[in-house]
This record gives sequence, C-alpha cells and structure tokens, in this order.
Amino acid sequence: MTETRTSFAALAEDVGAIFERAGLVASQARALGRVIAAGERDACKSHGIYRIEGCLKTIAAGKVAAGAEPEVTGEDGAVVRVSAHGGFSVAAFEMGVPRLEARARAHGVAALVINDCVHFSALWPEIEALTERDLAALAMCPSYASVAPAGGAAPLLGTNPMAFGWPRAEAPPYVFDFATSVAARGEIELHRKAGKALPDGWAIDADGAPTTDPEAALAGAMLPFGAHKGSAISTMIELLAGVMIGDLTSPEALEAVGTTALAPRHGELILAFDPARLAGGRGDPLARAEVLFEAIQGQGARLPSQRRFRARAAAERDGIALGEEDVAMLARFRRDGLAALEG
Repeated sequence: MTETRTSFAALAEDVGAIFERAGLVASQARALGRVIAAGERDACKSHGIYRIEGCLKTIAAGKVAAGAEPEVTGEDGAVVRVSAHGGFSVAAFEMGVPRLEARARAHGVAALVINDCVHFSALWPEIEALTERDLAALAMCPSYASVAPAGGAAPLLGTNPMAFGWPRAEAPPYVFDFATSVAARGEIELHRKAGKALPDGWAIDADGAPTTDPEAALAGAMLPFGAHKGSAISTMIELLAGVMIGDLTSPEALEAVGTTALAPRHGELILAFDPARLAGGRGDPLARAEVLFEAIQGQGARLPSQRRFRARAAAERDGIALGEEDVAMLARFRRDGLAALEG
C-alpha cells in the first residue's frame, strides 16, 4: 500500500478546510482541524481523521450550530464560563484558556466551565495546552448514555472521560486520558469497522448478556472499568461536569441528540492548578515530582502517554503517515463536503 507523509500543519489545514466546506465558521473548523490532526500525529487513530465523518454527520443532522461563535459568559473569582452556543467544544476551550491561566495564577486553582457544546474529541490536547503553561490540569465531561453501571443491565452512564496532566521541565508532561468505560466507544467502532471481536468484559448486549460482537455491544451497553470503582468515578463525572455546571447528564444528552451515531451535546469542566502557588514555598513541586517519576520508571514501569509522545516525535521527524484510503477520504470530503455522505 502506498503511504503518503504530511506535516501536522498541512493536515490540520486540510481537515479545517473540510469543515469550512461543510459549513462551519472558521473558528470552529480550524480548531477541529488542529485537534483531529493532533490525534493522527500521535497515532491515536480513534480520535484522528476517523472522526471527520462523524462530525460531518452531526453537522448534516443539524445537531451542531455551524455558525456559532463561542462567548465568555461569566468570570467570577476563580471560575471562567464559556458558552459554545451549540458549537463544537474545541473553539470554546481555546477561547477560555488564557482566562483560565490568569485565574489559576491569581488564585492557585481555577475552573473553566464550558456549556452547550458538542463534544467528540480526546481531552489530552486540552490538558497539554495547560501543561505547556506550567499548570497541572484535570478535565472531565459526560457523554451520552452508553455504559451500564456496575451490576446494571442497560445504558445509563456515558463513557465519561477524565484526563490529568502535570508539567515537566525537561520531558513531555505526565498525562493520562481515559474513558471510565472499559474502552472508548471509538475503539468499539474501530473493531466493528475491522470485523474484529471485542475482548471479553468490554460489553453486554441488549439483553444484558456478555458479548464480544461489536454490533451487539453498540446495541447494548459498554461496561465501566474496574466494576464498581469505575462506575463510581463515572457517576462523579456526571455530577461534577453535568449536574454541577448546569448542563446535561449522559441520559439527557442522549435524549437531546436522539442517537449515539452523532456527537453528543453537553458541557465540560476543566480545572487548572498552579503547582508553585499551591506549594506555598514548601519545596519545588516540579522537582519533587521528578523523583516520583524516576522511581516509577526505575522499576521498569512506563509513564502514561509515552507511546503517544514517541509517535509524535516520529511524526514530527518523518511526517504523519496516511494510507491510500485516508488520502482518498480527505480528498473526497474536501471536494464534496456534506454531499460526500450521501449513499
């Protein structure tokens, strides 16, 4: 198979142009281009160009406000609130970052609340935007009801991702980003697309019976990681990033969208911490963290995201690899826009 290499900037530009062709305003389209290109660059295929079609279907279904511009709707103490006005979340986040940083510097800790957004992306690009500013960060959001609570037999919770990042001076940041389901929904979609069975323990079918069939899993429910522990964390995310910020929970998001085939609409909560400010002079938190990281790696364990950072370094050196089908898909979407979805 012939392979094409492209740069991050070129791929982001290409993907952004696809979304502008599909009717998104430039602020949304370009922000989507950057986050999707980042997924492809870091070999996170489930959040790379694979996501373009789902976003286009969401636009075509009228479930995202294509012309919406994000707006700062409130700044009160350590809280910054941005409304996406029904648009994709990424542009709203980019608008809120400078204000979130300023509030975190002033108070030691600050919160960015994003309301009324359509969300499809991984959380680590947002986390890394804050670790680049030497802030620690925690982000979370609900999804749509597709996960059964521990001991349950029907979808109720979302995949409810949570991500954390810690800045490092001489190395890539410490970052983890994971769904509170056993696997992200995108991973099940990729198994379905590839005709591969799921691992045991990922999902149940519509009757509540365990299944390894991706189609049956998508019609049934995924399972939380760690049984009752993952179920409790997922419920916490529903409370903090749904109920507490006055936005939709996963069951409400599913009711609003009407299908799990489109990107969900809800809210997002991002917390930022200034390590030096919170340490209050009791040692250098970044230096102390390095002692812990060295001890972890000294036992032969790896830090999360190391594979992703290696893939990024390779892509920055050699370019992002795209297969023939990838190149053809990008060309078709850029040429035809939403019409490429027909049939």
